[in-house]
Amino acid sequence: MSKFADLGLRDAILRAVEEGGYTEMTPIQRQAIPNVLEGKDLIAIAQTGTGKTAAFSLPIIQMLLKGEGKRNPKVARSLILAPTRELAVQIAENIRAYTKYLHLRIALVYGGASSKPQIKSMLAGVDILIATPGRLLDLTNQRHIDLSQIEFLVLDEADRMLDMGFIRDIKKIIAYLPKKRHTVMFSATMPKTVEKLAVTILHNPVRVEVDPEATTAEKVEQHVLMVPKSRKRDLLVHMLKDASIKRVLIFTRTKHGANRVALHLEKRGISSGAIHGNKSQNARQKALNAFRSGQIRALVATDVAARGIDVDGVTHVINFDLPNEPESYVHRIGRTARAGATGISLSFCDHEERDYLRDIEKIIRQKVPLMVEHPFHFEGIGMPAGDDGDTRINPRRAQPSRRNNAGKHKANRRINQPKSGGAKPGGGNSGRNQRKGRPANPRKP
Repeated sequence: MSKFADLGLRDAILRAVEEGGYTEMTPIQRQAIPNVLEGKDLIAIAQTGTGKTAAFSLPIIQMLLKGEGKRNPKVARSLILAPTRELAVQIAENIRAYTKYLHLRIALVYGGASSKPQIKSMLAGVDILIATPGRLLDLTNQRHIDLSQIEFLVLDEADRMLDMGFIRDIKKIIAYLPKKRHTVMFSATMPKTVEKLAVTILHNPVRVEVDPEATTAEKVEQHVLMVPKSRKRDLLVHMLKDASIKRVLIFTRTKHGANRVALHLEKRGISSGAIHGNKSQNARQKALNAFRSGQIRALVATDVAARGIDVDGVTHVINFDLPNEPESYVHRIGRTARAGATGISLSFCDHEERDYLRDIEKIIRQKVPLMVEHPFHFEGIGMPAGDDGDTRINPRRAQPSRRNNAGKHKANRRINQPKSGGAKPGGGNSGRNQRKGRPANPRKP
């Protein structure tokens, strides 16, 4: 089966899906949907942008129609858990689109917003509840939500939920659920922590996988740019002079870093916004909507906030900071090249991030090509030599040059510095060390 029409879904569901522009299923949808329709528990491993929401929501919608109208006060018939409010909102939007010709009741519960309308939405009971773990547990403990009659449970982005420390909340939520239920787990990666959780909550699950664990989207063109930390903002502004970078998602490691980068871009006349955990839900949604509509060109985000950013037409992803968890790199660049499109990722790497780059290359099982054609390239930032001797240094600029100095020849390594002023690349004594032919970092790699 390759078409949604082959699944035997209700005409009302097919009509909504086709109006959304979808007729052919993605690989994960072809493998997951038939198994879920047959009532099997499922573990699905797929990278972002592969159509996971439809893969679990369409069969659940189909099966919920068998008991349509059988709702009890405060009761949810199915539960979809998501790690972030942005992802929860995105899932709800998709499901509302799929069910627009049906009479299923949907509720959305997440933190960072008033609980009163969420409590009100549960009074008559719902068919589908999309929630983040923390707020769901709070309202369940307060007896505003009854999970005792859950028929279907979905854990989306299970790896991220565990990374964010939700394991205890999830276990408490599971304790409220009936033992007899249909459970589906979706995850981009399958670390041991997720495997252990799966054993405890799924019954004889079918496992489907469309791509090897932690591989990156095939259509993403990847590059790494070696640059001193002090020149990253200058490099970012320089790269954004390229008109082909039409809609760019920029990742920083910290919330404050996201704010600083967004402010710097605004001062340089580049429309941008920031999205992270310290922002209110309204502010985050406003920035996301502005990015989606094209009002702003650049959206600066942290990893946690980026889960749920499902925006078509993201041409580039820029890793302003490399992630300290290599799996996050896969999630980040998966925000581009979605729905069959192509995309480009650019990763800025300073001296302190060399080990992060090495870990990323290990997990994606390939070298990230080095881009040297920019004015802030610094050959002193090289990867420690590996088994293959690859130091990640620009081979055209890494060779020392010689010049006559009072009859003496001294080897000098030329640093490709921009003509403008500012701090010297590497800072401190790195420049003197390089002029003397010593590496920027005297410590052994």
